[in-house]
Amino acid sequence: MKLVVGLGNPGRKYEGTRHNAGFWLVERFAAQTGTVLRKDPKFQALVGRHEPSGAWLLLPQSYMNPSGRPIQMLASFFKIAPAEILVAHDELDFAPGVSRIKQGGGIAGHNGLKDISARLGSHDYWRLRIGIGHPGDQQGVTDFVLHKPTQEERAEIDAAIGRALEVLPLALAGDLQGAMLKLHTQEVAEQAERPKAPDKAGKPDKPGKAKKAAAARKVEKPEKPEKESSFSALLKKFLPGTGSARKK
Repeated sequence: MKLVVGLGNPGRKYEGTRHNAGFWLVERFAAQTGTVLRKDPKFQALVGRHEPSGAWLLLPQSYMNPSGRPIQMLASFFKIAPAEILVAHDELDFAPGVSRIKQGGGIAGHNGLKDISARLGSHDYWRLRIGIGHPGDQQGVTDFVLHKPTQEERAEIDAAIGRALEVLPLALAGDLQGAMLKLHTQEVAEQAERPKAPDKAGKPDKPGKAKKAAAARKVEKPEKPEKESSFSALLKKFLPGTGSARKK
């Protein structure tokens, strides 16, 4: 992997909004690795070099919709193929706390990805999708992505970014399959560790239900032998010859 891109909008007005989740990931990776991001007018972006891997880090400063131009210019200058590019971006189709890596695929109305695909002439670049949730109404998407997440949502998004950063060295080394597997495994493990809601089946039954259940489990008693013996005695009284004497 030779180029890692974070998508978002520049400026304080947008820095805390959901649409900047890609910025958040690359900024955290740069801070963790001591990579300095500098404004480069030639590429219309903040650019830095991750020395251990030699990969470029890039934050387009052209706003979200024309994000493809800075990527195309840097990729063309350094002769980087689409399959050697990883783009981190916000993902409406995933809930906060979910992150996934994939190559290509649909862009689901994401204008930044749409411009990247058009500029590169390919969908073959890799994507690190960071879940931000969905407003539930397509008409409200623009307003939703340009607003800050709730405190709880931001914590979940940050946790997902943290898991993604743990596997990023594998991606930079070219082991994308290993990165995908590890990221998914981590997420499944964390979900399994979360406390589950009490099982309704484990709650004690209400008194009425308990009585019904006990009645249903009650074993049917056999008929009392006294009834049969009384009937036999009556037959013997009015019909002599019945019973053992008749059998002779």
